[in-house]
Amino acid sequence: MAVGGLKNTATTQARLDIDPDGESRPYSPMVFGGFIEHFHRQIYGGVFDPGSPLSDANGFRRDVIHALRELKLSVVRWPGGCFASGYRWRDGVGPSRRPTDDMAWGVRDPNTFGTDEFVQWCRLVGCEPYICNNAGNGTIEEMRDWVAYCNQTRGPFADLRSQGGNPLPFPVRIWSIGNENWGGHEIGTKTPSEWAPMVLEAARQMRAIDPTLILTAAATPSREWTLPLLQMAGRHLDYISIHRYWLGLWLQNDAPDYLSCVMLSDKPETDITETIRILDESGHRGRIKIAFDEWNLRGWHHPGFPRKMVQDYSDPDVRALIQAREKNEIASQYTMADALFSASFLNTCLRHAEDVGMANIAPIVNTRGPLFVHAEGLVKRTTFHTLAMYANLLGRRVGTSELQAGLLVDGDQSISVADALATVDDVGRVWSIALINRHPSEPLDWVVAFKGTTLSGTFQATVLAGDSPDAYNDVDSPDRVAPVPQTLEFQDGATRLPPHSLTVLRVPMS
Repeated sequence: MAVGGLKNTATTQARLDIDPDGESRPYSPMVFGGFIEHFHRQIYGGVFDPGSPLSDANGFRRDVIHALRELKLSVVRWPGGCFASGYRWRDGVGPSRRPTDDMAWGVRDPNTFGTDEFVQWCRLVGCEPYICNNAGNGTIEEMRDWVAYCNQTRGPFADLRSQGGNPLPFPVRIWSIGNENWGGHEIGTKTPSEWAPMVLEAARQMRAIDPTLILTAAATPSREWTLPLLQMAGRHLDYISIHRYWLGLWLQNDAPDYLSCVMLSDKPETDITETIRILDESGHRGRIKIAFDEWNLRGWHHPGFPRKMVQDYSDPDVRALIQAREKNEIASQYTMADALFSASFLNTCLRHAEDVGMANIAPIVNTRGPLFVHAEGLVKRTTFHTLAMYANLLGRRVGTSELQAGLLVDGDQSISVADALATVDDVGRVWSIALINRHPSEPLDWVVAFKGTTLSGTFQATVLAGDSPDAYNDVDSPDRVAPVPQTLEFQDGATRLPPHSLTVLRVPMS
């Protein structure tokens, strides 16, 4: 029987038991990564806006760089995405560049933001550049030559880089072979029997230029696609790339309610465990990790696209479809549901730290990203604050813990009303514990115990909540949802945390 949205719980309570002597595992900081694509205003008018008073002399938005440093972004993937499967990297390098057709998204790309600009921007943000190669209408030779352009010290491609003002190698270590070449929407769709040998040869040729590369390739949590890839090319790969947007919204820009979104929070666990099974079967588990290098709750709204041919840019139907992408920017879509889903996603990745080595929210700027950038400034959406809390407040190791909580029910669906992750610093002295209350309207009494002894006293915490589960930030109210430092008191072993909230609790050990 469901009472107030909860099932089988006499009181709204959750308990987290932590074993301070149990196993703890380090996780990769690349789980806190990002993604940026030549789509709508992610690049142009987003991270790159020459002529804006908010940009530096090279056209990079200073306010965006400052905000993204707060997220401690470890790695950013570029140039796509579907865009990558039609992108010829030579169009975006050198002193003489011309606009080219972006077949995937039906616009013209000015090519003023290319490889050199991406790497320079990554240096300003403080993240590792990660390049996704064109395995759509590109060739293996182009992939190989792009590596040479970025990483070689001498030769024709190093000379080409020097002509653009960069005599020294960048270098770029992380590369993806392809984007979503398993999908019919992608330029250069491949079958499993076509994909595996292409990845094998591309990896060989790219590593011949630079043996130190870190390589991944487009994959899915599907045995049919990914097992042949691993069997043929797995020995040359360090990661396999998995993408998922759990609310599609490509054609119809729906806005599901809070509970409908939160009920999806355990779906990443399914995708990760399925991929782990395939890695196990292939014999590569433990050496190859999962790169969840495109993820978000909400998929991008782009009705009628992507496409595989040059468009008539004056066609009113094409113009209308491109204009519809503005719906991605409706601020009221990005609520506490997005913040808590993102926290649950990161919890899942960190619980699987031995198998998940990278995760890149897609994108980081505009469209569905945590940062909304406009001509006069920016807005930090609810998800921005989740990412910032995780990147700045967690310990470096995931500890051993067990959660007990009731169910949150929505119609015929249910999910645990709570989620939690216990992390600890490298010396085991300070615990940082993420506690999620998914209930839309009821506070949750949390019991936190170490070896059966419940916490007592006051502790420092940071709490992200809102005046409503549908609370969001926009230009007029940019701080309606923001993290608040608090002192929490545990009485009789429990503390009460607000509804629809994320809390990171700090517990020093004596």
